[in-house]
Amino acid sequence: MQLIEQTKLLLLECDASKDRFFKQRELDASPQFFEEVKPHADEIQLLLKNWKHNAMNWIKEKNPRYIHKMQIDNVEDAMNQFVVQSFYKETSKKRFLQSVQSVHYTLSFFLRYLMEDSDYAK
Repeated sequence: MQLIEQTKLLLLECDASKDRFFKQRELDASPQFFEEVKPHADEIQLLLKNWKHNAMNWIKEKNPRYIHKMQIDNVEDAMNQFVVQSFYKETSKKRFLQSVQSVHYTLSFFLRYLMEDSDYAK
């Protein structure tokens, strides 16, 4: 159950990052790195680390057909980047949105697999 909740939190962070990105552009704001960006990024990085550990264990245990370890690595890498990038108006809009969309898709797909797994959906 913990893995499902972690995945849902990461999906929420994808949406929050996108909202933050557009808000920063609208406000034409520059964040304070040590007061705003770093604490949030550290919190998400810890969540990602725990999620990745649990996801890798689940993959090893269940050996799902369409979910692979490389996808989990890619989610971690991309999220670590775009969470920080979401604070900065200078970030490339196209690349940022593609990255968020890609991670969101992978997490949604992974969540669907978890929900179908009777051991995890309890």
